[in-house]
Amino acid sequence: MSGLLVAGTTSDAGKSLVVTGLCRAFARRGVRVAPYKAQNMSNNSMVVDGPDGLGAEIGRAQWTQALAARAEPEVAMNPVLLKPGGDRRSHVVVMGRPGGAVSSEDWERGRRHLAEAAHAAYADLASRHEVVVAEGAGSPAEVNLRAGDYVNMGLARAFGLPTVVVGDIDRGGVLAAFVGTRELLEPEDRALLAGWVVNKFRGDVGLLRPGLVELERRTSLPVHGVLPWRPDVWLDSEDALDLEGRTSSGAGARVAVVRFPRISNFTDVDALGLEPDLDVVFASSARDLGDADLVVLPGTRATLADLAWMRSRGLDRAVLDHAARGRAVLGICGGCQVLGRSVSDPDGVEGDRGAVVEGLGLLDLETVFGTEKVLRRHDPAGYEIHHGRVTGVLEAGSVTGTMVHGALEDDTVRASYLATALGVRSQASFPAAREGRLDLLGDLVEEHLDVDALLALAARP
Repeated sequence: MSGLLVAGTTSDAGKSLVVTGLCRAFARRGVRVAPYKAQNMSNNSMVVDGPDGLGAEIGRAQWTQALAARAEPEVAMNPVLLKPGGDRRSHVVVMGRPGGAVSSEDWERGRRHLAEAAHAAYADLASRHEVVVAEGAGSPAEVNLRAGDYVNMGLARAFGLPTVVVGDIDRGGVLAAFVGTRELLEPEDRALLAGWVVNKFRGDVGLLRPGLVELERRTSLPVHGVLPWRPDVWLDSEDALDLEGRTSSGAGARVAVVRFPRISNFTDVDALGLEPDLDVVFASSARDLGDADLVVLPGTRATLADLAWMRSRGLDRAVLDHAARGRAVLGICGGCQVLGRSVSDPDGVEGDRGAVVEGLGLLDLETVFGTEKVLRRHDPAGYEIHHGRVTGVLEAGSVTGTMVHGALEDDTVRASYLATALGVRSQASFPAAREGRLDLLGDLVEEHLDVDALLALAARP
């Protein structure tokens, strides 16, 4: 099987970016390439068609990488998705469907069957593509987790994958991180290392050259390139580590997005960030909503807990005051549920069985959580991922709710909403912008990485 593992010195080092760029670069060469990540931990996900034709769920990053590869997104590209439901417990999605939960207490024992599913998915994907570019998670040097690892060197060992490690030089200490990663690996894992990639470099690469020479001398492994820092490069993220960086620099109508602690699918507001007449910011306090023209309540993995968080910070009163002044409010999925009269959890899907909580009451609707998750695609854009069933009215004056994620990515839908809610004319095309970003990543990888060498590694006989 042909493939390549892109690991990282840390989380958010640039693995997703490198995988996406390589997928586009390889696809440009006519290679049948597919992205893969054995396990994501993310509340940002996307609905694809499952093998049975029904909706199935994968990480948003792998969906985007599939677009870069010019391949149809599918569940085998992200066979295991962990959706954090708290600090120590995650809901599990296996091959696109709910698969129970796993906690820190049963971390290794509870993941054995996940490893089997993940490796079977990789074998299937590799059998149908010329090259698979796999993305690791966190760092392969987390030796405390190595025994149960099937995402980093556990995957590489299972399939003999050459492994390239990405490091974020913007954080400092990247050369030490590369050397330290190598030193912490077992000899059998270390034998699979195939080189390094530096990410987010600012300035003259010539100043870095002596360090790269020393890195190659100490590790006997090549540096496959140095990617520059670019403010215009960002992707559909797996987590909220770079969430603040997603705000726009536009001017005009101010859009305040409530930053729930358990925010999910915050990519819903990316399309608003492209509009030059909108200033999009994330808000965590009542004061942040004071001068907003539009307040957005995004998705949340824990509606009841985040509703309680809003009340603890006075954000509920701020939203009510905002709406009372006739200003626009938009609730998406969990945010829509918060806007209703009540949220009920008879089966304890989110925690307390039988809980009934009063909502903000801005919409005449009720939410009842059920054990079966709704996974549904909408054409031409949008998808549903939720346990809560909403009944009632989704619009009242300046307040609007929807259970559909991604609807604002449709240029027609977004233009209509902005005209009605804010009197703003849309000036952006989100599909064109996404394709432009993928091409930009392909260009950066082609210019700054040794793509031929990486393809040779991935497509070895």
